[in-house]
Amino acid sequence: MQRLLSLFLVAGLILASSSCGNVEINGAINPGTSTITGFVSVVHLTSVIGGDGVTVLVTFVTFLAEGSSTTVGFCGDQTMQFPLNQMVQANFTPGQTCAAIIVIIIK
Repeated sequence: MQRLLSLFLVAGLILASSSCGNVEINGAINPGTSTITGFVSVVHLTSVIGGDGVTVLVTFVTFLAEGSSTTVGFCGDQTMQFPLNQMVQANFTPGQTCAAIIVIIIK
């Protein structure tokens, strides 16, 4: 009974607020994403055997920033996305074998 009452309350609030103008509900929380920014110094395409024994193409990219370097492996052939000696920001979802690109921004 309490569950049904809660459902009606939520539905009523949505209906009431939608009559007042624009209502926008967005989902922006995604804690599984990462961002890296740096100058692209090395781009290397290779095949990697994943944990499930399947061979996957991985593009390893080395970023230089603030005197240190970080290398990230991106799934697939992403060589065209990472121009050498350019400042690049990569938003991605880390994975077990490689990272899935969300967006690449060349600065």
